Amino acid sequence: MKRNTKGIINGLVGAVSYGTNPLFALPLFTYGIGVNSVLFYRYFFAVIIYGVWIKFFKKISLKINVKELVVLFILGLLFSFSSLTLFLAFKYIEAGIACTILFIYPVMVAIIMAAFFREKITKGIVFSILLTSIGIALLYKGKPGAALNLYGVVLVLSASLFYALYMVGVKTIGAVKHMKSEKLSFYVMLFGLLVYVFNLRFCTELQSLDKPMMWFFALALAIFPTIVSFETTIIAIKLIGSTKTAILGALEPITALFCGIVFFGEHLTPRIIIGVLLILIGVSIVVLKSKNRSIQGLKVQKNPPSK
Repeated sequence: MKRNTKGIINGLVGAVSYGTNPLFALPLFTYGIGVNSVLFYRYFFAVIIYGVWIKFFKKISLKINVKELVVLFILGLLFSFSSLTLFLAFKYIEAGIACTILFIYPVMVAIIMAAFFREKITKGIVFSILLTSIGIALLYKGKPGAALNLYGVVLVLSASLFYALYMVGVKTIGAVKHMKSEKLSFYVMLFGLLVYVFNLRFCTELQSLDKPMMWFFALALAIFPTIVSFETTIIAIKLIGSTKTAILGALEPITALFCGIVFFGEHLTPRIIIGVLLILIGVSIVVLKSKNRSIQGLKVQKNPPSK
């Protein structure tokens, strides 16, 4: 199999698998399992399975120093807060729409980089912000004749912001900037788990999984949208680059929408379709602009100005 084809396949698998979050989380909610317990099981099982995988099968060292530990702890909290606010939003708005709004995080990354790291905001980024804003406005009415819950929208936007901050941290903080992706992912999940340990009063309020199907959904949540998504996305980035992988990530909200409509009776109207398309186009503009800046940077390095 060609390198590019293999990379695209892994990118598609990574995006689709991450989009199955609602498919496995929502049934656990219907069983009466709270958000913090659901996410505890997701992170707990993922840490164990992924830790064994990268330590004993991929033979990756998990040693870190104190500076790396502090940074990874903060990144773990940001990543976990993103999961927590997204899953809380599932209680208030349709999961497919929530995952679509979450997908605006590349736009937020561009804004943060411009505000705090002096990256230039281009006309393309301004246009993408306008498109995504219009898209969210169109999504604001979920079920026919009913507006989305404002608190749910705020939760999703918070989830997107937390994830954007996590991405900026990974991109800019020297202690982890060149760390192996697998090691970084493992520690982010490990430290992220602590959020739910704390929220559940050190597991004294952890709800038990007392039915086989509950165990199935919890394990599936840890494996498919977590471990499989992490692993295949890492492979895709190595084979075809972060830009193409990010564009393929557009399948994440589309998969979540599909799952919501097919399995949970969520609604799809022409207005929602237009809103989703505007968000996907807006995010794609940011991703492609980032690619262009990277290419220009490489050209400058290869052809430095004469003295």
